[in-house]
Amino acid sequence: MSGSGSGSGSESASTLVAETVWKEIESTRTVSDDQFWTLHFIFGKNLEGAARIVDQRGVSRICGHPSGRFIFQVTGESTRKKDHYLCFPHHFCACYSFFYEVLNRRQQLSCKHQIAARLAASLGAYVELNVSDEELALLLLKI
Repeated sequence: MSGSGSGSGSESASTLVAETVWKEIESTRTVSDDQFWTLHFIFGKNLEGAARIVDQRGVSRICGHPSGRFIFQVTGESTRKKDHYLCFPHHFCACYSFFYEVLNRRQQLSCKHQIAARLAASLGAYVELNVSDEELALLLLKI
């Protein structure tokens, strides 16, 4: 993950700590209490929502073949409608919160959909959907 130098020092430190925890979770495919509370300190309420999404099997990894390129699709938590958001865990989510809280107001490091995708990827707890590279390209055009 490369920084652009536009964040504050605390954001950079938080990002590095979170990255270390994600790698630990990836290596064991489990989340300890300490790891959860460290991530909760960094991501706050968004981690709680992300954990609920992962628990409900709301994360899919859409993988294009033969290239192996992929994007995550994360189901929203709204009870009135089940939106699906395309996201790259490190860089982008198509949800409103990403644009408002992460990019515009800089109140959060990531939206809950990005965190859910990262958590599911680290745990191996996502649904794998295989599509052709052409189908993946068409899906990406809709973002």
